[in-house]
Amino acid sequence: MSNGNRGFHRKLFWMFAVALLVRLVVMAYTYPLQLVPARDHWPFAYETGRIARSIVQGKGFSSPLFGDTGPTAWMTPVYPYILAGVFKVFGVFTKTSALVMLSLNGLISALTCLPIFSFVRKSFGEQAAEWAAWIWALFPYEVYWPVARIWDTWLATLLLAILFCVALRLAESDRVRDWVGFGVLSGIAALTDPIVLTVLPLLALWALWRLHKTNHRSLKPAMGAVLAVILVVSPWFIRNDRVFHQFIPFRDVFPLALRVGNVGDQFNLITLTLGPWESGQQWSDYQKYGEIAYMQRTWSHATSYIAGHPGQYARFFVRRIVYVWTRFWYLIPTSRYGYEPEPAVIFLYTALSILAFIGLRVGSLKGVAVAPYAIVLIFFPIVYYGTSIEPWYSSPMDPFLMGLAGGAIACLGSTQHLASLFRVSERHLPSDDEIPEETESEELASL
Repeated sequence: MSNGNRGFHRKLFWMFAVALLVRLVVMAYTYPLQLVPARDHWPFAYETGRIARSIVQGKGFSSPLFGDTGPTAWMTPVYPYILAGVFKVFGVFTKTSALVMLSLNGLISALTCLPIFSFVRKSFGEQAAEWAAWIWALFPYEVYWPVARIWDTWLATLLLAILFCVALRLAESDRVRDWVGFGVLSGIAALTDPIVLTVLPLLALWALWRLHKTNHRSLKPAMGAVLAVILVVSPWFIRNDRVFHQFIPFRDVFPLALRVGNVGDQFNLITLTLGPWESGQQWSDYQKYGEIAYMQRTWSHATSYIAGHPGQYARFFVRRIVYVWTRFWYLIPTSRYGYEPEPAVIFLYTALSILAFIGLRVGSLKGVAVAPYAIVLIFFPIVYYGTSIEPWYSSPMDPFLMGLAGGAIACLGSTQHLASLFRVSERHLPSDDEIPEETESEELASL
């Protein structure tokens, strides 16, 4: 191995090692959050923990809340089965299981810096990639949440970052096996957290468009990817159809997400008392009607309320847009229920968003393919704008914010590149003598 390769791999190792170490240190203080015995250990992975326990007890994929309520489609299967495997080996709701799952989350989060480095290096160069990966490794809230909450978000984040790397390479490859691999991993990601489907099909279409522009074949790769996705997700679809006798593609909780984010007094991010977690009446209704009928009633309630209060819904929609990019919801010191406002969070996420948009500008001026980044930033949060959001929901988008921020920081460190933000440099506009007369208008038009 050459000295250059050894140095490159050493950088990656230290990024990963520091990211993992920081998360494990923080975990030493956060793991007791999982071990509160109240409500039959509800804080231990919440719905995921309940489903995992049911699997271990031989009751199948069922009972996401506080009693034996039968089969469920509340969650998709990948993460609950991972947790069930841990429960099987280390015990249900035990301290050891908590440490294992939080360590796994920390490992997954630390590994995410590697695909970040890869796709930023391809787009903006090595210096920008180092900035982006180190930001991810040390960003306080990407350190805290994976080791404070046992949830599928962190695995979905890693898978989306890997698939983004793959999509950038698929734009240059028409090998069917590459596209089949993308389809298989996309299916696994969708069964981890379906929110990734807001961007994965669009990234695939972008890659196909790039292939088409370079006269590569695109039909067979596209068909291979689609068929691979179908083969991976079909067993879950078939299970839902057989169990519930209706088509449920991934999860059935969208109506509940819509209601808790938009109905009634939305002083806080969400109103948990509109769901079965905090309301005795809602929990009773869930047990009485069953999950499918309960979600149908929830959908009817949410949509009729929104239809009667369109102005309120529009305000909440705008507030969630602001929240995604700034983490600003309100400045009142004490909330009635929910998450306290934190000025540090608002500052860090606002700064990150500003740098990301600067990075988009930098990339467009340098001829970087910024469309994939724009796809993620535009389409990933749309579902949350319209339904409800909690602080960690948008974490799968953060690697791309940090990637663009790395590009911006690398640019801001260069006087030449900084100037290009405000004017077209001489490299872009050569002198009259350097431009052939017949191509001058085409050259300017391309700018």
